[in-house]
Amino acid sequence: MTDDEYEQRVIDVLTSTHPGWYYERRDLPGLPRWWATRYYPLRPDQRKAGARDVLGRTTLHGLAGALARHDEILHRLRY
Repeated sequence: MTDDEYEQRVIDVLTSTHPGWYYERRDLPGLPRWWATRYYPLRPDQRKAGARDVLGRTTLHGLAGALARHDEILHRLRY
């Protein structure tokens, strides 16, 4: 399996696990490589609790962890 195939499989898993997000890779110096952007904006109370509309991490593994933590925030708010 190539790196591209592996990355696509991970993106497929993220898409099925966290379907409310758009995933993309950006190769810009000094910025995170992997990004997740919500399809729908958050409410003010969700933002106040720490939820974000955009998450960026240097690895897909890091992005998956950030998405899981994000889900915990929304779960606490009964979203």
